[in-house]
Amino acid sequence: MKATLAMKVGWLLSFGGLLVTAVLVWANWSGEPLAEGLIADRIVVWKSKRQLELYAHGKVLKSYAVSLGRNPVGPKLREGDKRTPEGLYAIESHNPRSSFHKALKVSYPSAADRMAAAKRDVAPGGDIMIHGMRNGLGLIGRLHRRLDWTAGCIAVTNPEMEEIYRATPDGTPIEIRP
Repeated sequence: MKATLAMKVGWLLSFGGLLVTAVLVWANWSGEPLAEGLIADRIVVWKSKRQLELYAHGKVLKSYAVSLGRNPVGPKLREGDKRTPEGLYAIESHNPRSSFHKALKVSYPSAADRMAAAKRDVAPGGDIMIHGMRNGLGLIGRLHRRLDWTAGCIAVTNPEMEEIYRATPDGTPIEIRP
C-alpha cells in the first residue's frame, strides 16, 4: 500500500513539474523574431485590441500583444488614474537600466495634455513607457497579458522588448489609439 501511495505521489510530482515546465516554455516563446537590422519609423498602439505594431515605410514589421494601465478605457486624464494615454507622441529615450526589462520613454504629456490637465486643475502625470517585465519576473512571459497591470505604461515580454528596443530609435512617432 505504501509503495503504491509513494508511486502515485511521485507520478503527481513528475506530472506537475512537466506541466509547470510546459507553461513556462509557452509563456516565454515569442514566435518568429523580428529580423536583425530592421528599423521602425512608426509605432501604433491599439488599446482596444491590446496590440502594438511596429511600422517601416507604411508596412507592419511585427505586431505584439500588450498589457496596459489597470484602468485602460479612455484617455489619461490625470496623474495616478492608471490609464494609458491616447494621442500622438514620440519615443524620447531608451533606458537600459529601468526597473523593468528595458524601457522606451513616451513623450507624454504633450502641451495639449498639460493644458487639458491644467483646465481640470490636476497634474497630467508622466513617465509613460513601453517596457518589459519588472526585473526578476521575466519568467511570467506572456502570462502577464491575462490582465492590464501597469500604472499607465505599455508592457510586453522581455524578448519582445529586446526587439522593440533595438528596432526603435529615439524620435520615432508613436500613436496610441483607443
